[in-house]
Amino acid sequence: MDGAPQQDLTRISLPISGMTCASCVAHVEKAIADVPGVRSSSVNLATERATLELSDKRVLTDVVAAVDAAGYSVPPVTTEFAVTGMTCASCVSHVEHAIADVPGVDRVVVNLATERASVTYRDGAVAVRDIEAAIADAGYEAHQIAGDEPRDHVKESHDREQASLTRDLTHAAILTAPIAAIEMGRHLFMGLHHWLDHNIGETPLRIVLFLMTTMVLAGPGRRFFVKGIPSLLRGAPEMNALVALGTSAAWAYSTIATFVPTLLPEGTRHVYFEAAAVIVTLILFGRWMELRSRGRTSAAIRRLAGLQPRTAEVLREGKSQSVPIGDVMAGDLVLVRPGEKIPVDGEVVEGHSYVDQSMVTGEPVPAEKAIGAAVIGATINTTGTLTVRATKVGSATMLASIIRMVENAQASKLPIQAMVDRVTAWFVPAILGIALLTFIAWMIFGPTPALAMALVNAVAVLIVACPCAMGLATPTSIMVATGRAAELGVLFRRGDALEAMGGVDIVAFDKTGTLTKGKPELTDCRALDGLSDDEVLRLVASLESRSEHPTAHALVAAATSRGLALTPPTAFAAHPGRGLTGVVEGRAIVVGSARFLGEQGLEVDALRDAVDAFSDAGKSAVIAAIDGRAAGIIAVADTIKPTTAAALAKLKAKGLKLAMISGDSRHTAAAIGRELGIDQVIGEVLPAGKVDALKVLAAGGRKIAFVGDGINDAPALAAADVGIAVGNGTDVAIDSADIVLMSGDLGGVATAYALSQATLRNIAENLVWAFGYNVALVPIAAGLLYPGYGILLSPMLASAAMGLSSIFVLSNALRLRRFSVH
Repeated sequence: MDGAPQQDLTRISLPISGMTCASCVAHVEKAIADVPGVRSSSVNLATERATLELSDKRVLTDVVAAVDAAGYSVPPVTTEFAVTGMTCASCVSHVEHAIADVPGVDRVVVNLATERASVTYRDGAVAVRDIEAAIADAGYEAHQIAGDEPRDHVKESHDREQASLTRDLTHAAILTAPIAAIEMGRHLFMGLHHWLDHNIGETPLRIVLFLMTTMVLAGPGRRFFVKGIPSLLRGAPEMNALVALGTSAAWAYSTIATFVPTLLPEGTRHVYFEAAAVIVTLILFGRWMELRSRGRTSAAIRRLAGLQPRTAEVLREGKSQSVPIGDVMAGDLVLVRPGEKIPVDGEVVEGHSYVDQSMVTGEPVPAEKAIGAAVIGATINTTGTLTVRATKVGSATMLASIIRMVENAQASKLPIQAMVDRVTAWFVPAILGIALLTFIAWMIFGPTPALAMALVNAVAVLIVACPCAMGLATPTSIMVATGRAAELGVLFRRGDALEAMGGVDIVAFDKTGTLTKGKPELTDCRALDGLSDDEVLRLVASLESRSEHPTAHALVAAATSRGLALTPPTAFAAHPGRGLTGVVEGRAIVVGSARFLGEQGLEVDALRDAVDAFSDAGKSAVIAAIDGRAAGIIAVADTIKPTTAAALAKLKAKGLKLAMISGDSRHTAAAIGRELGIDQVIGEVLPAGKVDALKVLAAGGRKIAFVGDGINDAPALAAADVGIAVGNGTDVAIDSADIVLMSGDLGGVATAYALSQATLRNIAENLVWAFGYNVALVPIAAGLLYPGYGILLSPMLASAAMGLSSIFVLSNALRLRRFSVH
């Protein structure tokens, strides 16, 4: 360490992961010490931290890279910040750059529609206050979103901004109305013009207009100057700067023409007070409408958050008491009466009812709930009274998880947004340059009065430009679409999955538990030798009741559902992989394959064709013999879910190819594939081979969506272009997926695909409008059409057009709220 003053050093404590021994400590210390700017370092294995003294905090980036290169890591963390004061795409760009410049920040995504910044940085390298300070230095306000903060954290700031805008708009309108009436009236009605000149006079009238316009700019219009001028001084101008420059230029020119007109050439001593006042009022109105529309884009999140009941009736010490929802603990018994919302996730311990889960899963039909059934918080108990043991409370509930998933998807950026970001990075500086060129061109080539014309057209260029529409084009569509998807029981865990799903060529399905119910069920029972089907099933199920085989469970369940009384066997023997033998009610029972029954000396050759026919249909058939004679054929199968066929038909109708990847025999898998009309079936695939099967399907650059539900599906879900997990599947599968179908209904795949395509169309429409608007109107505002057609765009019309462009984008995005699958 050199002799630099201690107070000049930056001290940092970084967590280091991956160290296991003293040798690791030495490697990390050496890697850090070799970084220029590190004055001293000490690595502790017990605490797994490195304590550093740096000459400059910017050295942190090199330190983290050195630790990574040595084979260890400084763990990343992600923190969400609420950011207020952003009004356009340029604001988003400025906030992102300000945060990205903080040493130790790896990644930052800022979303204008959600007014949120998601920041990923190395734990210990960055303090939350550093990020908040960087945002403040950029001219905006921010605070960290705490884990226990209400999820609809945007609404409070949104309501405050709406109230502030309403107040400013009202004041501006009251002051602007007489200004506009006087100026426009003078030009439209010569009688009024003469009356004003005779009774008030030109100079006193201009002074009145000056005072009222100054009140508009200094009062309601102050927000543009407070934000815009500092951004200009920082060299990072944004939308407020354009408005501030345009209105102040019109006001300053008019003020000179009013009080010191001799400074201006003859014929140019006009005033444009009404332009400055009307521009402020119209832009405030546009922002008011925009903010109102933006509030509606997050309506789905608010509806989800509002589903949670505020209180719960908890049974404690044998007594029922109403407690705030935040006081319910895991393990508490909660009483839920008919018509009430279930307050937490839990398990039914007493009672029987039907629960409406549509608001969470999208399932239209209430689900039956009995003892042992799982229930979801915020769903509605419809008929009987239930006692529920709370298993997940607070942020651990499914509703909280759904809200987090939707918010994370809304906060993300689609790949198409990268192009928008590149454009908006230079948009406002480019508009300033165009406005300057416009002014110069009109001064040189414009007709008399050149100075006045140059000013008006330059102001029009500044005002008509609208980076707001560009900044809102993509995120608002994502917000509305992901919110609508959640209402339909489809959760996009990542925003980019919303784009990727629309480009899918093939949808591949796991079979067991995805296309099928995931457990065998009795499909056929054909009695022989004069016996009834129920009698054969009753005797066979009685014998099977001693077996743990899945087929045995299916037969016992089928017999029980038919109300058949089972008798415990007095003798029982299992022959693994072959069958069972035993005695029930004094009758000898043999159940198994044709080969096994043949080995037992029973004649079953005449039944082999029937067994083969069941096998061809994808069913597992066994023969039952009673008292030495074949008594029946019983078939079981993992049956197809009732909604599967309709869901696949929807996908085929949209032109998608279907595939199935199954561990079953090729024979069985092919039978299921034929029944469902699947285009390509890949059978006898081991769990580890599903990723390879996806590669085969993806040959030729085709995009694949894979739908699965089990732990063994997790690698394939992660490897596919889009992984779709069935919501009633395992947590591992859901965590590996990009999209989650909450109800388990495969119809959600068609919903996701159709919504993805609708969203991409919506985004394209927004971008075409946002860019097309600026490409078309900025040249017109500059006066491009004046030489040939005499057409100019007044600053007032420019301000109205600017506001309408954002409102168009928001209104178009809001159309996705009405999305439905036909």
